Amino acid sequence: MKAVRFHEFGGPEVLRYEEIPEPEPGPGEVVLRLGACGVNFIDTYERSGAYNVPLPWVAGQEGAGEIVAVGAGVTDVAVGQRGSYSQIRSSYAEFVRVPAHRLVKLPDGVDYLTAAAVTVQGMTAHYLVTSLFPLEPGHTCLVHAAAGGVGLLLTQMAKMRGARVIGTVSTEEKARLAREAGADEVIIYTEQNFVEEVRRITGGEGLHVVYDSVGKDTFDSSLDCLAPRGYMALYGQSSGRVPPMDPQTLNAKGSVFLTRPSLERYTRTREELDWRANDVFGWIAEGALQVRISGTFPLSEAAEAHRLIGGRLSTGKLLLVP
Repeated sequence: MKAVRFHEFGGPEVLRYEEIPEPEPGPGEVVLRLGACGVNFIDTYERSGAYNVPLPWVAGQEGAGEIVAVGAGVTDVAVGQRGSYSQIRSSYAEFVRVPAHRLVKLPDGVDYLTAAAVTVQGMTAHYLVTSLFPLEPGHTCLVHAAAGGVGLLLTQMAKMRGARVIGTVSTEEKARLAREAGADEVIIYTEQNFVEEVRRITGGEGLHVVYDSVGKDTFDSSLDCLAPRGYMALYGQSSGRVPPMDPQTLNAKGSVFLTRPSLERYTRTREELDWRANDVFGWIAEGALQVRISGTFPLSEAAEAHRLIGGRLSTGKLLLVP
């Protein structure tokens, strides 16, 4: 089969479209023929060497497709059924092997492109607003990169829960998308100081929670936006790693909380995985959650998708189509 691998760490140019053996299912596993693969920031971390993986390595960890083979002991799904998954590595490929217990069954009306666009980012937004800091009416949150793949979904889900949403973006076009997703206030950080704007918007009270996927460039200022005992949820690092800090800083900023979560820790059980997936796909089927796919590329053009996401030039989700 065809897959995208890298044999050395580096920029998008290290990605190679090449032939590798087709996988076979082991006990408790299925093989999917992929209809779409999701592109996520974590893929660029692995490719660059920021996250260490053994070489050569097939990129990607999200996709959706049709089951074409099942291994011994698999009884709850069958050949011909459709499913999606997240956090299963080596996904930039025509076929992928997935543990059956990590497969999410796709409801009617949700196609492969949509499923691959929300399995990681939709469930990430879900745990951020329902579990990490359960938003309620009266809460005010800040969503960095509000026009990005997670940002647009996160904004919509925060509004579903009755929160007031402030988004940050880099351009007026991205501001328009954030407003369409429901953001109450949008700050163009290339033109405005977002700390000053947050203080103005909140009347000096600060925020209950900041959802920050940017990392190094926004971290210190995000802490400055928090109300006493507010929450800083650092769930990504698109601008780079945050330098080491003295925990006393959290006290000085108002006894604030800092957490560095991951989707893996918030889908540890089958029950939790199903809850998040069923909510996300249910909202999509109902028309309550809008999914923006900003670009689809042939699998052979994975490098171009990495250039866009790495340069923070995309809005919404980028997908690869085998």
